[in-house]
Parts: sequence; structure tokens; C-alpha cells
Amino acid sequence: MKFSLPFLKKSPLVAVIRLSGAIGMAGRASLSDTTLAPILEKAFRKGKPVAVALEINSPGGSPVQSSLIGARIRRLSDELEIPVFAFVEDVAASGGYWLAASADEIWADDCSVIGSIGVISAGFGAHVFLARQGVERRVHTAGQSKSMLDPFAPEKKEDVERLKTLLGDIHENFIAHVKTRRGDKLDGKADLFNGEIWLARRAQELGLIDGVAHLKPKMQERYGEKVKFRRYGLRKQIWSRIGATLTQDAIASLEERAAYARFGL
Repeated sequence: MKFSLPFLKKSPLVAVIRLSGAIGMAGRASLSDTTLAPILEKAFRKGKPVAVALEINSPGGSPVQSSLIGARIRRLSDELEIPVFAFVEDVAASGGYWLAASADEIWADDCSVIGSIGVISAGFGAHVFLARQGVERRVHTAGQSKSMLDPFAPEKKEDVERLKTLLGDIHENFIAHVKTRRGDKLDGKADLFNGEIWLARRAQELGLIDGVAHLKPKMQERYGEKVKFRRYGLRKQIWSRIGATLTQDAIASLEERAAYARFGL
């Protein structure tokens, strides 16, 4: 039987949430608002933590899922009045930086890759290949834009213009998020939103992060040597590797690997 003595002061607790991988990809272990919601709720509420630390290692992914996850982090932080610290490992780029910017402070390793505040859309065009194979593409729609950017048809100028408008609007949302979260810390003279990436020291000079530091020593500096840590994160279920899910996860893994490769990782 375990007894608790009320006059003994408990060590401060920091909840550590690991956010590793591409955001919103098809695999069951991908970072999405649905998969992370119960983890975030538990981390913020269990044991009355003095702070929440995010371990981030993500090349980005879905802007919608990045926004949803970031918004949930902010809601919990504001509601429970718990500060959030982000600690970047290999990379916090694109959507990964969106998550980092949801924290009150961002810290990174000297070699961490930071930035890529932009939006990308990529695909393939297979119409020439189909024509060479003698395959005829038949598409019937109601609505002239329903088959926009069909990869099996020649690219249309008007479709590209529509896509660029969408990407531009998402980019503006991304910029607004970063400016809201980082505020006066940002270098107002630098071009921070062109998709470029930087290592931590340069990112600090630009105001994208607060400095170079690692999770445990920084939290000990803030909350004392006796601070305790409780870790949370997605778990990969062994049975999810069976059957059709194996193919789905393999595709997601390839997509994730390609996303990291963009940053030389």
C-alpha cells in the first residue's frame, strides 16, 4: 500500500510529447489531429504538469493537420495555463515548423534544420505514356473544374492558376500563424517566408527559434534539478502490420522518406 504525505513537496512534472514523422500521411502512426488528440489531452491534464515539452522531428506534410494539431496545442495551453516548449531534433520544416511555432518557446540542436515556411504541391503527368501505349482516357464530369489537374490528361493553364491561388492562400495562413506566434522576435527585414531552410544558429538570429538547447538541461534550468518527465507519443501496433495495412503503411513510409530527403536527411 502506498501512502502520500501532504506536507512533502512533489517534484515538478514536465509532460513530454514526441511528434516524429510526416504529418497527415496515410499510415496509422502518422501525425494527425485524430491520432494525437487523446495523447495531447492526457499529457496536458494528467498529473498537473508545470510545462509541456514537444520533441519535434518532422519534415512537414498536410497543412490542414498541422493547423489542427497546432490549434489543439494552443487551446489546451491557454485553457490550463501550461507553457509549451518545443525542442527540435533533426528537422522542424514546413508543417513541422508550424507545430514548433505553436509552442511558447522553440529550442533546437546546433545541427537542426529549421524553416521551409512555404507550401508545395507535387504530382506526375502520365498522359504521354498512356498515349504511347494506345490507352484512351475517358472522363465525364458535371462541373468544368471537377477534373482539375487530372494526371492522365495534359496540364491546363487555368488549372495551374487555380492551384497557385490555393497554394498562395495556404501560404498566407502559414505566414499569419508564424507572425502571430513569434511576433516581435522575427527579423522584420529578412525574407523568412520564401521556403528557405536554416540551421539553428542562423534561425535564432532570424527569430525563428529562441536558441540552442536540449530538453532535459533546459527544463532543469527552468524547473530545478529534481524535475520529472512523463513521456507520451504514438505507438505502432504490431497487428496493424498485417494484410492491407502493410501496403498502406509501406506507401506512407516511402512518402515520409521522400519528405525527409528534401532536407538531406
